[in-house]
Amino acid sequence: MYIGETGARGLHHLVYEVVDNSVDEALADRCDHIDLVLHEDGSASVQDNGAGIPVGIHPQAGIPTLELVMTKLHAGGKFGGGGYRVSGGLHGVGISVVNALSEWLEVSVRRDGRIHSQRFERGLPVSPMRDEGPTQEHGTLVRFLPDHEIFSITAFSLEPLVQRMRELAFLNAGLEITLDDRRTQRRVFLRYTEGLVSFVSYLNRGKTALHDPVLLSGTRGTTLIDVAFQYTTAYNENISSFANTINTIEGGTHEIGFRAAVSRTISDYARRNNLLKNTEALTGEDIREGMTAVLSVKLPDPLFEGQTKTTLGNQDVRGAVESLVNERLRTYLEENPAAGKAIVEKALEAARARDAARRARDLVRRKTALEVSTLPGKLTDCTEKDAENTELFVVEGNSAGGSAKQARDRRIQAVLPLRGKILNVERARIDQALGNEEIRALLTVIGTGFGDDFDLARLRYGKIVIMTDADVDGAHIRTLLLTVLFRYLRGLLEHGAIYVAQPPLYMVRKGKNRYWVFSDEERDQLMKSLGGKTDEIQRFKGLGEMDAEQLWETTMDPARRTLLRVNIEDAVRANDLFTTLMGELVAPRRTFIEEHASQVMNLDTIG
Repeated sequence: MYIGETGARGLHHLVYEVVDNSVDEALADRCDHIDLVLHEDGSASVQDNGAGIPVGIHPQAGIPTLELVMTKLHAGGKFGGGGYRVSGGLHGVGISVVNALSEWLEVSVRRDGRIHSQRFERGLPVSPMRDEGPTQEHGTLVRFLPDHEIFSITAFSLEPLVQRMRELAFLNAGLEITLDDRRTQRRVFLRYTEGLVSFVSYLNRGKTALHDPVLLSGTRGTTLIDVAFQYTTAYNENISSFANTINTIEGGTHEIGFRAAVSRTISDYARRNNLLKNTEALTGEDIREGMTAVLSVKLPDPLFEGQTKTTLGNQDVRGAVESLVNERLRTYLEENPAAGKAIVEKALEAARARDAARRARDLVRRKTALEVSTLPGKLTDCTEKDAENTELFVVEGNSAGGSAKQARDRRIQAVLPLRGKILNVERARIDQALGNEEIRALLTVIGTGFGDDFDLARLRYGKIVIMTDADVDGAHIRTLLLTVLFRYLRGLLEHGAIYVAQPPLYMVRKGKNRYWVFSDEERDQLMKSLGGKTDEIQRFKGLGEMDAEQLWETTMDPARRTLLRVNIEDAVRANDLFTTLMGELVAPRRTFIEEHASQVMNLDTIG
């Protein structure tokens, strides 16, 4: 209920819950250092130099406050507004939930000149709170081992933890966070004195900037508002918003206020400075093209929609953000005319392209409203009309498409073959993307519309399955398709409607037995188990080399296949990855390849 799932995401959420408590201490100006350690025994520990959890006897419960906080829901200092003016952990349940989901948890508190500690197993105290003696330090140390009876995965991955800790370091200027993976001897140090300005620079490191990053900060009532933004030559907007350091991935009132203020202020600036012709007008979409922005608000009583805290609901925050951004952005533009002119020219280019895009967009919109007979001729549709029960296989090439059409279950499976490598939309404006026949066919068949016109209710298939060859070219085509989906149809990813098929790389036959193998390593292991003797090994260079029976058995049969669902666990991280891999600058891509070369699973070589 509180961590979302018992897989990898839920496992890492345990760490986030503990770290968030330390960040709350930082928000209260009581902490400037957090240490996260991944230990060899599979446990994780978080230590801060905050004030420390209170240890005195709780007047109502009659037990140490430390034990109460660790074992009872809603007993944290943030619950009821007594402990923190600003807090990300709205419900005050984090540490007690982590305790309940751990095989064991040990907490040590340095407070008021003494060290106190206690141990718990599966949420229950197994020892009374102990006084360990005097100290001159202050803060809290929590170490826990996730319960293997609850979690399907209990080994922490460093990368998602680094991403989240980096995010927190950006959002809390000057806060020092260290990660120490003692399993691999890797250590990461994070500290950003420029906060959000550093965040925007980090997000734009693979793009060509039009001006230096801009910081707009101030207070409206009890709300602290910080915004950093920078325009680049990119063709999409990238706005990330946070409330009390919680990533509000679905936006909310603060983001609505920011978008409105940016659109109005830049449009007014363009008119006042005669940068628009009489017939020209700018929309909010035009004005935000190429903008990377990070918006962070901190307020006493955030109203989040749902336990996952993805949308901020405080109505007064919209007006507060809108007012501050209007004022500060207007001043910036007047004092920096070169940047102001570059931003307006960028918006005008977007507006001119929008006219061309509108014609292509209308074509897609009209087709989605018509009957199946007007859908692209290359589509082989299924007979089932209930979208929930249907699947669309997006396949590379006519050869693979032919095999898939023969192999499919005609009742529930549709096939759309695409020709070759589609346009890289990371380097193209929307009108160019919609001018591409393959992308237009894909958008038309899916049926939801895109961008501001996106409507999940119009989705024509319950599953969209990307099915490409199990080689480097197939991986490239898959990445191009995922780029289209992430930039134009992100709602499908958030809904969990996008899947990646897992076709085999080899077929190994020995006697009457056939074995489907998905990697060179798996092939070698199989060969060893078979004593090194087989009747033939067949490597599939492409889906088109598999006959219909083989493709059905290995890749399309719902009863036997393996599909990978594509989720967005971290929108900021995903955006950064697409920019790095598919963007215009080569240097960040080269660095990424060098850093991750050892993780390559399939590598085609020549010679």
